[in-house]
Amino acid sequence: MIPKPVMIVMGAAATSGYVEFKYGASMISTPRTTQFAAITPAVLLGTGFWAFTHGFIVGKARTKYAELAREDGEKDVDERYLLPNLYAQGTSKHAMAFNCIQRSHQHIFETYTQAVVGGLAGMISFPISTAISSVMYAIGRVQLSRGYAAAEGDPKKRYEARFAIWMWFGFLGNVCLGLGSCGLIMAGKKKL
Repeated sequence: MIPKPVMIVMGAAATSGYVEFKYGASMISTPRTTQFAAITPAVLLGTGFWAFTHGFIVGKARTKYAELAREDGEKDVDERYLLPNLYAQGTSKHAMAFNCIQRSHQHIFETYTQAVVGGLAGMISFPISTAISSVMYAIGRVQLSRGYAAAEGDPKKRYEARFAIWMWFGFLGNVCLGLGSCGLIMAGKKKL
């Protein structure tokens, strides 16, 4: 069974896509549509660059929390905290705090590819709706990752940032709009 919030987001994406496809040409001129189409890749490229720079936070945190663990007398610190381990082993307060920071970066890669592919496909048929959806994804993605990184070992705090949930709305919007656009192209109702 699909959760109600997911159904609402999918319905909103479908509705905005339908309205844009049906009435978009009369609402805005073609050059303006092209400008909207450029927003989606720009936002998604910016989000990708931000994800790259966010990785540096993880590297600094790995060193910081390994040192704090060493100072507190934890055993096998290098084997538990340092690379090639993705996450620190154990449940100490330092391991939990580091793991939330690591998760703030790792979580990006669980949705980014689908958000990008959906956004790029969606912008072909629905440039305005997909631009809005991509901006929501980017804002929410940054907020959610920052929430994870600041959670201090309590991952429940990741949604404390006001717009963190937007990541999921933007993600689902891009996926739905991308699928809709692909369907229109395959049906011959939209050209590349």
